[in-house]
Amino acid sequence: MHTRSVHRLFRGISLIGILAMTGCASGPTIRTSFDQSIDFTRFRTFGFFEPLATDRDGYQSLISQQLVAATERELVARGLQRTATNPDLLINFAANLDQRLRVTQTASPMGGFGSHRRGFYNTWPRYQQTQVRQYTKGSLTIDVVDAARRQLVWEGLVLHRITQRTMDNISPVIDSAVTDAFADFPLRPRKP
Repeated sequence: MHTRSVHRLFRGISLIGILAMTGCASGPTIRTSFDQSIDFTRFRTFGFFEPLATDRDGYQSLISQQLVAATERELVARGLQRTATNPDLLINFAANLDQRLRVTQTASPMGGFGSHRRGFYNTWPRYQQTQVRQYTKGSLTIDVVDAARRQLVWEGLVLHRITQRTMDNISPVIDSAVTDAFADFPLRPRKP
């Protein structure tokens, strides 16, 4: 009987640990929306806005080049073809980096006084410990526009915490963000 209780306790602690690690995962947040009245199978071609919102003063940025390549790969996999003349769909991007602060307050016991008698001293006032952390939040928006009607038909938004290590090797992050966003695109990739 005692062994069963120990096993249950161990399983419960393991489950709490797994849930805590899952809650701390820092993967991207993906949000998509689309016009459900549109039949996406009628679209055959796509192109890109000129200039893209991610371009700079008359030239295409490296970020734009990577976004274009990753988006082209995703749309071609779904049976669409890129064209420079009269495309059915036009694609545009917006990317932003925002500096943010995270403020966390946790209660801490009174300097260790009475720590050996926690139950007795629980009613004593506790001090608030405040931590302030600065971080960078990156956002990428992919707009897919019906070129004939000049109307947005699909939008993908990717939010992710950006570190210096991420900035030093941004290409795989952009590639992954585009792939994650297009996972919810109304057209599924075609099988080879």
